[in-house]
Formats: sequence, structure tokens, C-alpha cells
Amino acid sequence: MTRAEWGVDELPEPILDKLIDASAAALGLPVAPEWKPAIKANLAVTLHLANMVATFPLPDEADPAPTFEA
Repeated sequence: MTRAEWGVDELPEPILDKLIDASAAALGLPVAPEWKPAIKANLAVTLHLANMVATFPLPDEADPAPTFEA
């Protein structure tokens, strides 16, 4: 199953827990147990938004903008 079929916003809760633990360990960040629900909620929203961007259909003739101008 591909990521687009499964959807990164559908990660099971144990996988989110492992991702949080592994990321914190890799970065050397202490994570207090009481912070984990908030971190997990933020990560779930972030992954949901990333999935929306990753699965947005673009036409074949779409090109990236050469520069960003506000």
C-alpha cells in the first residue's frame, strides 16, 4: 500500500507514540509524559495537513514558480 492510499494522517496511535519517542531521542529533547498528548495532537494535525498537500492533484503542465513575490 502506498502512502497516498494509506494516508499519513491515518497513522495508528502506537506509531505516533513511537515517532514522538524516536524523534525526541534523535534530537536529544526531553519529553515529559504530560506533554505527550499535546505533542501527539499537534503531530496528527501536521500529518493530516501534509497528506492534504501531498495528495493534491496537479496537472502535468504545472510548473513550480521561479520566485515567490508577496
